Amino acid sequence: MIKKISTLAAVFALGAGLATAQETGTPKPAEDLPLGQAVQPPAPAQAAEITKEQFGDWELQCTTDANVESPCQIYQLLNDVAGNPVAEFVMFPLQNQGQAVAGATVLVPLETLLTAQLTISIDDQSAKRYPFSFCNPVGCIARLGLTQEDVDAYKKGGKAVISIVPAMAPNQQVTINTSLKGFTAAIEKASASEK
Repeated sequence: MIKKISTLAAVFALGAGLATAQETGTPKPAEDLPLGQAVQPPAPAQAAEITKEQFGDWELQCTTDANVESPCQIYQLLNDVAGNPVAEFVMFPLQNQGQAVAGATVLVPLETLLTAQLTISIDDQSAKRYPFSFCNPVGCIARLGLTQEDVDAYKKGGKAVISIVPAMAPNQQVTINTSLKGFTAAIEKASASEK
């Protein structure tokens, strides 16, 4: 193995020398080779302290880590009709992001039909559809941008209904209820932390 690597290194060196000689007519002098730059080791990671506060069915989660752009978010674990956890809803305020005043991520189970996308409706209002961004071993994630009108609808609503389609049953729809009890107080507290 060492012999093969040495042979490859010699071939590359010979090729580099020939290419330089062809371009300039003379081999590249050794002083032109990069000597590398010193790299500072990264600072040791410190665990961010997370504080939690409950507002109705929403949990306000704030971090003390100054490197985090959005130090506070609101969170709700979503259960199916049998009380089993099936999804997570996280929302956080945004500043200077154009029309979006808040962002959100919704985590749903694996084996969700991604092409059907994720649909959210608030009470009896018309629904909005969002694409999935990616899946990881935990589940599939849709990332949402919310306008002020969207956030106001969440504040006034009683529940948000998330609809997904199972990959194994593409003609069926699964709905997951998200309580909006405590949403207004939670998102306003999270927004106040941004100022």
